[in-house]
Amino acid sequence: MAEKRDYYQVLGVDKNADAATIKKAYYKLAKQYHPDANPGDKVAEEKFKEANEAYEVLSDADKRAKYDQFGHAAFDPSMGGGNPFGGGFGGEGFADFGDLGDLFGGIFGSAFGGGRRTRNGPVRGDDIGLNLTVTFEEAAFGVKKDISYNRVCHCAECGGSGAAKGTSAETCSVCHGTGQIKRVQRMGGMAFQSTTACDACRGTGKIIKEPCQKCRGSGFVRETKKLTVSIPAGIANGERIALRGQGNEGKNGGGAGDLIILVSVRPHAIFQRENYDIFCDVPVTVTEATLGAEIDIPTLEGTPVKYTIPEGTQPGTRFSIRGKGIPMMGSSSRRGDLYFTVAIEIPKGLSKKQKEAMETFAKSCGESNYTKKKQFFQKIFKK
Repeated sequence: MAEKRDYYQVLGVDKNADAATIKKAYYKLAKQYHPDANPGDKVAEEKFKEANEAYEVLSDADKRAKYDQFGHAAFDPSMGGGNPFGGGFGGEGFADFGDLGDLFGGIFGSAFGGGRRTRNGPVRGDDIGLNLTVTFEEAAFGVKKDISYNRVCHCAECGGSGAAKGTSAETCSVCHGTGQIKRVQRMGGMAFQSTTACDACRGTGKIIKEPCQKCRGSGFVRETKKLTVSIPAGIANGERIALRGQGNEGKNGGGAGDLIILVSVRPHAIFQRENYDIFCDVPVTVTEATLGAEIDIPTLEGTPVKYTIPEGTQPGTRFSIRGKGIPMMGSSSRRGDLYFTVAIEIPKGLSKKQKEAMETFAKSCGESNYTKKKQFFQKIFKK
């Protein structure tokens, strides 16, 4: 018979390891070598049993102290040590893994306490996602939109029971309404108790002998629901609106899911948005930029506002109009600002007479009228 390995070596921990470290190491090995994850693998089965044995000793302060003093001899019956698992097994011979049930239940679905998550308990309905596209202006000022979508709801014919009208579901005689069956799995000298869904009722705890014709016994049907949704002023592209309880209805008394609306905003012809401010370019003539002028500035409302640009306005100069941007969400009065950048348009296709006028104008301007050009060449030639 092969010599037993040191329990600390089995779990891969130091002899001074604390309880939390030992527990963590065991969880890792139990997950790796559990029979449900390695069906038919005898090597994995042996490693699983070896890890169990090591953990049963090292997780108990008294047993660990004896092991540290006497080694494996402390639990060898021939040496007077007794069963290494001591109180770890009940009178039935089942291993008691305590909170390991949550670990294995989450990994393997049924074994080691996973059955506590019953199918006949309340289950919340699923959320439903919906895309909704609005215009730039609708997003800015808010809008009401009529929408329709499909969702799962309780069957009105049977009231969600799944049983035909005038009948009712019966308690499963196999699992007695729990939806679970306990089974015992033996490996070598060890026995493990696991909980699985009842095959007779498919884990529901109920047997329907006469199913509802409308929902075919499921208790649910698909419906088209229509709603009017309020899109708040100031909403941005990619933001979501959650309508509570408008998703799929739940099971066994569980609440309904939510309808999650993803808002997509169409680009605007001239405006770009940054937070609650909007930006655009406004073309002006050479004369307007040179002499100054009152020009029209477009707004989201569709009505332009007058703005006077000063004499000598340069290309790329940015101006702002306060309070003409996007309304701020949650506020009835505050808005962002509108920023516009001057784009000077150079005339094309001039007639001979217009060109002569431009040349005369150019000759009449001295260097003092073009300070940027003068400064540019001064930097180069350092005059």
